[in-house]
Amino acid sequence: MLWGWGVMNSTALKEAQAVGYPREKMYGAWWAGAEPDVKDVGAGAKGYNAVAMQHGAEPNAPFIKEILNKVHGKGQGTGPREEVGSVLYVRGAMSAMLSIEAVRAAQERFGKGQVMTGTQVRWGLENLNLTQAKLDALGFKGVMRPISTSCQDHMGSAWARIHTWDGSKWQFTSDWYQADEQILKPMVRAAADKYAAEKKIQRRTPQDCQS
Repeated sequence: MLWGWGVMNSTALKEAQAVGYPREKMYGAWWAGAEPDVKDVGAGAKGYNAVAMQHGAEPNAPFIKEILNKVHGKGQGTGPREEVGSVLYVRGAMSAMLSIEAVRAAQERFGKGQVMTGTQVRWGLENLNLTQAKLDALGFKGVMRPISTSCQDHMGSAWARIHTWDGSKWQFTSDWYQADEQILKPMVRAAADKYAAEKKIQRRTPQDCQS
């Protein structure tokens, strides 16, 4: 069973437990694979699987240890200490890191120390080059794979893992899987073309990406 609506996830798991449906046969998309989806069910959700796209529960990641030490260790945390390293916490930390690195990339091109415009930050987001060495230096070793974006490829990576709820926490239970771009790209392009036509949006050209 493939499940993908996070808001209803705990209800689905409770119903599965009630009727004896094996949770190990249930798989959720990434928005149905965080602690709020399973914590109310607890041990009853044991075996439930979900896709983890470039993140998961990461209590041992270097940047998590640093936050616990330098922020919560000094009594300066603004949220519950026990949530540090959870799926949603890591997702937020990754989003913040990508935003900061985009500004840093933009400043390298348009002027160090200057306040960037929205257009300049967009350039930074479209020109990220987070190598493994860079991720390691940022404290994200093991959390995500390298990402390289461009004007024509905003995603930059098409890898995911499966993590499984063991009754009290998430555990990774697979290696990295890569999406089949030969199948996905034509579907994405068709949907994008349809949306652009409906909204009368002009597609950016390779020349537009050179700015």
